Amino acid sequence: MTTTHSATVDTGIHKGAGANLALATAAFALTFWAWNLIGPLSKSYSQSLHLSPAETSILVAIPVLVGSLGRIPIGVLTDKLGGRVMFTITCFVSIVPTFLVGLSGGSYGMLLLWGFFLGFAGTTFAVGIPFVNAWHPPARRGFATGMFGAGMGGTALSAFITPRLVPALGLFGTHLAMCAALAVMGVGMWLFSRDAPGWKPSTEAALPRIRDAVKIPATWQLSLLYAVAFGGFVAFSTYLPTLLTSAYDFAQTGAGMRTAGFSLAAVIARPVGGMLSDRIGPVRVCLISLFGTCLGAVILVFHPPAEIPAGAAFVFIAIVLGLGTGGVFALVAKLVEPARVGTVTGLVGAAGGLGGYFPPLVMGLVYQATGTYAIGFILLAVVAGAVGVFTVRAFGSVK
Repeated sequence: MTTTHSATVDTGIHKGAGANLALATAAFALTFWAWNLIGPLSKSYSQSLHLSPAETSILVAIPVLVGSLGRIPIGVLTDKLGGRVMFTITCFVSIVPTFLVGLSGGSYGMLLLWGFFLGFAGTTFAVGIPFVNAWHPPARRGFATGMFGAGMGGTALSAFITPRLVPALGLFGTHLAMCAALAVMGVGMWLFSRDAPGWKPSTEAALPRIRDAVKIPATWQLSLLYAVAFGGFVAFSTYLPTLLTSAYDFAQTGAGMRTAGFSLAAVIARPVGGMLSDRIGPVRVCLISLFGTCLGAVILVFHPPAEIPAGAAFVFIAIVLGLGTGGVFALVAKLVEPARVGTVTGLVGAAGGLGGYFPPLVMGLVYQATGTYAIGFILLAVVAGAVGVFTVRAFGSVK
């Protein structure tokens, strides 16, 4: 059984907290847009490069790998260097793979290579959570991290806007525009963001910090929850355009619009999940998320007609996953001492990203083998239900 940890920071909201929350959320959204540049264009890549469903799913999933595992060292560095420095660095470093992915549209191998490094843009989650936590008192952290987490709406922007930019600017021009946006954001974070007045850099070495965080039971427990909640969101956000074009015969722009709607629903629900966590407790919010996901997946097993009920089921899953992503990090704030939030966030965030890495691969293989996604949705229902039961047992006493 896990016990709560008493926070040790002051309980007042620092002046500048709102502005820094807004800046962090904007940077998170933009880097997540860059992270998800390949998924909305998967149909174009599949057709031009004659890719199989399995090859397409690998291409879509590859940025998620680095975006997941990279959160571990990025979280540690954030504890040492602060969010201002790390947001600036991640924005500028992300320009390089964004540029090179734009040059690689004619080669599957080069897309895989630079798509792998494009995953670096997805590490900013591990920067923002400790950055935002330090600015807000314990009673407001559910709200604050939920609002910051709404920056995952960058995937919605990518799904909706990227397929529309390509006809206007060209594939390379679209990536150049993203490079410019990342450069502007990097400059903006350096000039206008600030670390919280009470924040102090960690002086511990990285490996001992990771080792100590791994020894905390809550790290593993929360990682499991986040692998389903955020992993489910990432998996749908990256693979839903492929699923809708293959299973429901939508055009790429139509699939992108619906994927944007899915992402937007999850984005709106995330801060709601954080605020609900402050009111009814993060454990209850997580249970709503997990069992709700199980229900939605069961509906989709039967390949219902598009829009209703399939579209409604996808939106419902988006909402409950969004609630869960807000709930998990409200729970982090309760269970982890502030000085270790960055490191634990990196580990939990990595688990969440990895949770989004494998489902597209499974879905692609399942569809290639059976011509349907039913088995994949059965697996989602079973996993979400099982983790819901685990949550009751592991966190039943946490308020």
